Amino acid sequence: QVQLVESGGGLVQPGGSLRLSCAASGSSSRFYVMGWYRQAPGKPRELVATITSADITNYADSVKGRFTISRDAAKITVYLQMNSLKLEDTAVYYCKYSPRGWGVSWGQGTQVTVSS
Repeated sequence: QVQLVESGGGLVQPGGSLRLSCAASGSSSRFYVMGWYRQAPGKPRELVATITSADITNYADSVKGRFTISRDAAKITVYLQMNSLKLEDTAVYYCKYSPRGWGVSWGQGTQVTVSS
C-alpha cells in the first residue's frame, strides 16, 4: 500500500516562499506522475503542477514563473518550491501519486496560508 507523507506548509507573508515535500513509500513503479493540487475554501480542487518520471513538468497558468516542481527519483519524493506567494495561493495543498498500472494515491494535505 502506497503512503504519501507531505511536509512544508505554513504561514508566510505575501511575496514570501515555501517549499513543500511529498515522499512516497510502498511503491516500486518506475513510471509515474506525481503532482500537487490545492483546494481553497469553497472552491474545487485544482491542479498546481505535475512532474512525470521522465521529468516532464506541467503548471497551472496561475503559478507559472513562481512555482517550481522537482523530484528526487531515488527517494520517490516530489518538491514544490513556491516563490512570490500571493494571498490567492492560500489553500490546502495535496500531493498525488499516479504510478502506471496502479491506483492513485493522495496525501493528507498541508495547509499553506499567505497573509500579512
